[in-house]
Amino acid sequence: MDRNTRDGWSRRGVLLAGGAAALTLGGCGPQGFDVQNFYGIGSQSGIDRRVDVTRDYLLANYPAAAPMVQGARGVLYMPLVTEIALGPGASYGEGALRVMDQTVNYYSAAQASFGVQAGAQQYSHALIFNSDEALAAFQSSPGWVAGADAFYALPNGGLAMGVDTLTAMHPIIAMIFGQSGLMAGAAIEGTKYTRVTLNRP
Repeated sequence: MDRNTRDGWSRRGVLLAGGAAALTLGGCGPQGFDVQNFYGIGSQSGIDRRVDVTRDYLLANYPAAAPMVQGARGVLYMPLVTEIALGPGASYGEGALRVMDQTVNYYSAAQASFGVQAGAQQYSHALIFNSDEALAAFQSSPGWVAGADAFYALPNGGLAMGVDTLTAMHPIIAMIFGQSGLMAGAAIEGTKYTRVTLNRP
């Protein structure tokens, strides 16, 4: 099964299914991002370049995230997830897992949903792995699904309980940022992350 038919629907399907919703969304995206350049990544260098932008954006705009990223066992960066809903909904994005800020693998993020509000949105997110066990479980899974065990931290909300306490209590921390579009409440619960092999450097 190729990348465009994985999980029963595709990145292309996500982009086309929205039709007018996607056109309404237009060039919107995380401030400081060139959204048009985020479509059709498809190469290692393309993903790595966008991951660099996403990492730098996160650290520059949300200083509270810096100590967690710096102390993490690994960080999965998803530069841009596009979500479109017209009855049934779907979202898709591609990114990279980095360990010690070096890319070790590439991943897709895909989610199908039903009964959601009509509209479209785009957002970035990062999964911060705070333990070797959590990172190993993610890497060894043929299709890791985000569940309630991932703690959602607001990058701009501060860290009232302190970084050490937060990372000790939660082996996986999810940060969603740069959201824009016609929908509210972006969430990654139920998103399936699958390792992908890219044919182009």
